[in-house]
Parts: sequence; structure tokens; C-alpha cells
Amino acid sequence: MDFNIGQTNVYGLEFALKASGNPMRTAFDRSELTEKDLLRGTKLGQCHPGEGHDNFLKGIVVEFDVTAPLYWWKQAQRYHFFEYVSSQSTMHCLLKFDIEKQCVKDTNKEVLALVNKIKDEYNQISDENKDEKKAKRRELVASTPCGFCLGATMVTNYQQLKTMYLQRRYHKLSEWHIFCDWCESLPHFLELTGVSR
Repeated sequence: MDFNIGQTNVYGLEFALKASGNPMRTAFDRSELTEKDLLRGTKLGQCHPGEGHDNFLKGIVVEFDVTAPLYWWKQAQRYHFFEYVSSQSTMHCLLKFDIEKQCVKDTNKEVLALVNKIKDEYNQISDENKDEKKAKRRELVASTPCGFCLGATMVTNYQQLKTMYLQRRYHKLSEWHIFCDWCESLPHFLELTGVSR
């Protein structure tokens, strides 16, 4: 299985660009988006992280599906507004997954064989032997490799993606390179955040 991002939806781009001018207004401006709005948003969005001038980027909401190995999820979970809408569940589905197909190709084959052996042992335990079955299930969960991939529908915004991009563009994991390439594909992301290779 490969790292994958799909089904992307971006909301609030024009609304947020208009809102970027609110600090200099005495009344809300909800007229059509103009070149002036885009230029202002570009200037404000390209500020250094933490300055606050790019706060309007929070209003550009991004929803997407991502399938990633557990080792990537551990790193992604450190971000403040990178929220799960819903995800696949090892609690409900670990025994239903084809574990080898669900793992990245770099996962050690001996580890996969051991995990499949534990899964087979679990399936051979009688349902009446609840304690043994519970213990074997726990062993299976604890032995699932970091290369095991789970999918989730996520929600975030351009300000958080700007931070993630700047921190992960040159990361050792190739999954972050794919993630940053995806960020670059979002409407006006490069212009509004000022990030670049």
C-alpha cells in the first residue's frame, strides 16, 4: 500500500480573502472578490509564521482523505488543527484487513509473517475462551507494524498547512514530500502562503 491523498475539497477561499481586509474597515465588505483582495491576501499570507498577519488563512478550510502508515500518523498528530473527521479503525477492522496488503512495501517480511501467525492463532481460539482470545487480540494490536496503513478523512486549513509545509518539505520520509506536493496543488496555496521549494 502506498501513501495517498485524495478527495480534496477547499472551502472559504474568497470569503477569507475578503476577511483579510477587516482590520482596516469600519464595515464588512461582502462585494465581489477583486484583484486588490488577492494582492492583500498574498502580502499578508506570506508573513513569517507566528506574526499573525496570516490568520485569515484559517478561514480557508481543506477536507481530504489520506491513507498513511502509522509512522506518518504519529508525526502528523503533533499539529494543532489537523483534525480527524473519521478514520478506519483497527479496533473494528484489524482482523478483517489483509495485513500484508495494508502495509507499505518496506515492511519487513518476517514481521508480516509473525503478525499473520498471531492473527491465525487468534482465529483458532474458541469464542468460549474469552480471556485467551482477549490476550491474543492484544498481542496482535501491539505487534502491528508501523508500516501498517490506515485511512482517514481530515479537516485543516491553509495556515496549518503552511506550518506543516515549512516544517516537513525536506523531511527524511518520502510521505512528507508527497504531502507537500499535494499542498502545492491546492488553489492559490503557493501565492497565499509564500512557501516555495
